[in-house]
Amino acid sequence: MSMSLVLACFWAVVANVLAMTPSSDQHWRSAYVLIAVGIPVLGYVTVQHGPWVGMLILAAGCSVLRWPVIYFMRWLRGAAVRDAPE
Repeated sequence: MSMSLVLACFWAVVANVLAMTPSSDQHWRSAYVLIAVGIPVLGYVTVQHGPWVGMLILAAGCSVLRWPVIYFMRWLRGAAVRDAPE
């Protein structure tokens, strides 16, 4: 197994452990750290194993960090509606 996949699996384990711990801010601080660490790991996996494996790792990360993704999609949708010509 390559180093990039080991890092991706380690990221997933850490994300799940952080999700099980109590948090006063509903885990948002942990989510920001996981996103900041996960993006380079995703790039490393994609460079070593190609876009298909990278997309699988991205889907796994999105399933773990689903609320930040949902809020980001809502923000994008709202920005698209605000900027749409009338």
